[in-house]
Amino acid sequence: MENHRMKPFQIVLLLAGITFTTAAFAQGTKSTPATTSAPAAQQSSEVPLTIAGAVDHEITVVEKEVLEAAEAMPEDKYNFSPESLHLAGSDYKGVRTFGEQVKHIAASNYLIWSGVTGEKAPDTANEGKGPEAMKSKAEIVKFLKESFAFGHKTVATLTPASSVEPVGKNKRPKLFLATFAIAHAFDHYGQMVEYLRMNGIVPPASRPKSD
Repeated sequence: MENHRMKPFQIVLLLAGITFTTAAFAQGTKSTPATTSAPAAQQSSEVPLTIAGAVDHEITVVEKEVLEAAEAMPEDKYNFSPESLHLAGSDYKGVRTFGEQVKHIAASNYLIWSGVTGEKAPDTANEGKGPEAMKSKAEIVKFLKESFAFGHKTVATLTPASSVEPVGKNKRPKLFLATFAIAHAFDHYGQMVEYLRMNGIVPPASRPKSD
């Protein structure tokens, strides 16, 4: 599987969607009289009416799917890659193993989200590869969980003003970095799904919902 990057047009659409959603919720709040507001239980299930809250909600969505997929793969399959199947006409030589996919998501989470606050990414990010010596499923899943916790903490600092502040040598808005990490995680989640399917495992998100 190729290692993809989001195209600029896709990123613009993602940013526009989040901005539109946040604005729409805010507009609805302004136009609704206080006497007809929704019950507290209903309000709590909606996306928070702030930029930080909206982005944090999206992190929660991708975090759940990625973590469930990581948990679903047996440990003895963490070193699986499609290259081992020797599929005719395929070109899987040198692609990441399942475990390397998970470590890449976690390491990239640190690298991308650290730019929002300007702090240095931990050495464990290792240029997006994660720790070379980290092999066990338990260690890798823990690394993944910690990277998402870092993301939640980071995007909580976003405000309407700071969201458009340019950061880094490429002068990207902080909101771009905050949402690009989500898009990147979803990209590799799609590859994790294929790895699960190749091993006869139905991804948790695709399983029938129990009543």
